Amino acid sequence: MIYELLTGLALFALVSSLTPGPNNLMLMASGANFGFRPTVPHMLGVGLGFTLMIVLVGVGLASLFEAWPPSYQILKVLSVIYLLYLAWKIATAAAPYGETSSAKPFTFLQAALFQWVNPKAWAMSLTAISVYSPSQSLVSVILVAGVFGSINLPCISIWTLMGQQLRRLLTSSRRLIAFNVTMATLLVASLYPVLSLGS
Repeated sequence: MIYELLTGLALFALVSSLTPGPNNLMLMASGANFGFRPTVPHMLGVGLGFTLMIVLVGVGLASLFEAWPPSYQILKVLSVIYLLYLAWKIATAAAPYGETSSAKPFTFLQAALFQWVNPKAWAMSLTAISVYSPSQSLVSVILVAGVFGSINLPCISIWTLMGQQLRRLLTSSRRLIAFNVTMATLLVASLYPVLSLGS
């Protein structure tokens, strides 16, 4: 029983961590614009920030939505506004030819805090806790967070590596701008599930 539960949890963590979402799209864009090494704090912020989020959701934060339903709508609005802002920042990250861009990769703290306005992170953490730790005992919550943390970081690193490999193709300002606009568009498109969900 425990083996089957852990296998299911690991598979859920793998699939949800590898599929496109705000974190992965932003890491890919960061890898393409800044390279792998400068993006490491961003990756660590995502991995550790999301792991902490699962723990806090598991020990009772999710009950806030049940006790006060408008809090979920407030979170949704804030998430959409902030993701639209980030999409604009990504789209305008490339400097005109011959100039140096002032854009910088996310810091560890920025990436960790971003999890709290990331709709996919909320969906993943709430699902993980409700399905794999319904009792919400501290031991089971920590187990779920540990499995997710150990699987999530290698998965998101793949997206950064893909972005870094794309740097070989983004050898002109025009190509980099086109890539950044594409990534920004995909980031906005990732909001569709949030906007299409009812209250």
